[in-house]
Amino acid sequence: MAVRKREDEVFPNAAAVDIGASSHWVAVPPHSTDDAVHEYGVVTDELNSMAQWLLACGVDTVVLESTGVYWIPVYEVLEQRGLKVWLVDARQIKYVPGRKSDVQDCQWLQKLMSLGLLRAAFRPGPQVCVVRAVARQRDVLLAGQASWVQRMQKALVQMNIQLGEVLSDVMGATGQAIIRAIVAGERDAKILARYRNGRVKAGENDIARSLVGNWREEHLFVLAQALAIYDDIQRHLDVCDAKLQALMSQLGASKVDLGRAPRAGSKARVEFDLRQMLANWAGVDLTRINGLAATTVLKLLSEIGPDLSRFASVKHFCSWLGLCPGTKISGGKVLSSGTKRAANRARQALKLAAQSLWHSDSALGAFYRRLSARMDKPRANTATAHKLARMVYFMLMRGEAFVDQGQQRYEQQQRQRSVAALKRRAAALGFKLTPTGASSAAVV
Repeated sequence: MAVRKREDEVFPNAAAVDIGASSHWVAVPPHSTDDAVHEYGVVTDELNSMAQWLLACGVDTVVLESTGVYWIPVYEVLEQRGLKVWLVDARQIKYVPGRKSDVQDCQWLQKLMSLGLLRAAFRPGPQVCVVRAVARQRDVLLAGQASWVQRMQKALVQMNIQLGEVLSDVMGATGQAIIRAIVAGERDAKILARYRNGRVKAGENDIARSLVGNWREEHLFVLAQALAIYDDIQRHLDVCDAKLQALMSQLGASKVDLGRAPRAGSKARVEFDLRQMLANWAGVDLTRINGLAATTVLKLLSEIGPDLSRFASVKHFCSWLGLCPGTKISGGKVLSSGTKRAANRARQALKLAAQSLWHSDSALGAFYRRLSARMDKPRANTATAHKLARMVYFMLMRGEAFVDQGQQRYEQQQRQRSVAALKRRAAALGFKLTPTGASSAAVV
C-alpha cells in the first residue's frame, strides 16, 4: 500500500483499539510517540491507564470494533474521559483491500480511521441506553414466563386436563384461578368449573368435562413448580415495570395531551398511562399510527430513542433498520434485490406491527392488503414496515401529528391513480378514455 502524507489524513489524531476477551491492543498515530502500539488488560485500572496514555498522546478520537459485549466497558471508560469514541462494524473493515500481513489489527484499524474510510455505527444516548437495558431485560423475563406457561400446559395435557380446549388463554382470569386451585389440592371438576369468568364462552359443564383426568403426582409436582416460577418471574416483571416507569418519567420533560381519559382502574388505564409517558418522552404520540401499540412504541423508543438527528435522512434510517432493498448488481444484471438479514429489534417490532394491519380499516391496512394481493406476504410485510418506519422518522424529526386518511380515502386515491395511468397509456396509443355510467362522477 502506498504511503500517504499526513496532509491526506482526515483524522490525524485518531487511535484504534483491537478489542479482546483477555486483553486489548491499542494503536496511536506514529507521529505522536515512538512506541505506537500498547497492550492493556481488561480490568478497570488497565482501562483507565489506556485512556490516560491516549490523552497523553494527543488522541481525540478512538475507533473500536463491536466485538461481543467486550467493547462496552472500553467504550464507557473512554467516553467518560472526554474522548470521542467511534463504534464500527467489522464488516466495513473486512472488504477493504491493501492490508499487509505484518500489520496488527489495531494498526490497520487506526490507518483506516485516519484516512476517513470508516463510519460510526448508530448508538443512542446514555439515557436511552439505560432504558434499553431495562426494556431488554423485560423482554427476557416475558420470554421466560411464556416458557413456563408452556410447561404448565404440558403438565395439564399429560394429566388429560384439556383446559386449552375450552379457554382461549390458559393464564387468563379463569385459567389461573383453576390452576391455582388444582395446585392447592382441589380435584373436583364441578368445583373447579365454578371459577369460570362470566366472559368465557364455554359453559360450566364443558369446563367441568375438560377437568376430568388422571391426577398423577409427578405431573402435579411439575405444575406446582412451573406456577411458582411463573409467579416469581411476575414479581421481577413488576419491579422491571416500576423501573421503566421511573426512567420514562425522568425523560419526559414536555407534556403531551392525548385528549382522552379511559375508565380508572381498567386495563385501558394502564395502556393510557404508558401511552402518556411515551408521548411525553418522544414529544409526539406514536401510538396514533395504526398498528403501533404502546408496547411496540416502547420497544422502538428504547432501541432508537426520540432523537434521530444522527441519521442524515429517512433513507439512511430505513437502511439502518434493514428495510431497504440490498440490490446486488454484477455485469449490469441484478442478482438480488432482497433486504439484508438483520437482528435489529426495532425492525422486528415494525414488522410485527405491519402484520397486525391485515384486518385494519385504516389506509395502512388497505395499503398492506393491496401489496399482499400483488406480491407474497413477506415482501408486503417488509414494505409496510418500511412505510411505518418513514412515518416514525418524520413524526420524531418534525414533531407532526399523524392523521389517518381512512381506507375509503386511500382506495379513492388508488382509483384516481389507476385512471390517470390508463389515460396516459391510451393517449400514448392515440386513444381517449371516456368514463361511462355511474363511474364518471367518481373519476372526475
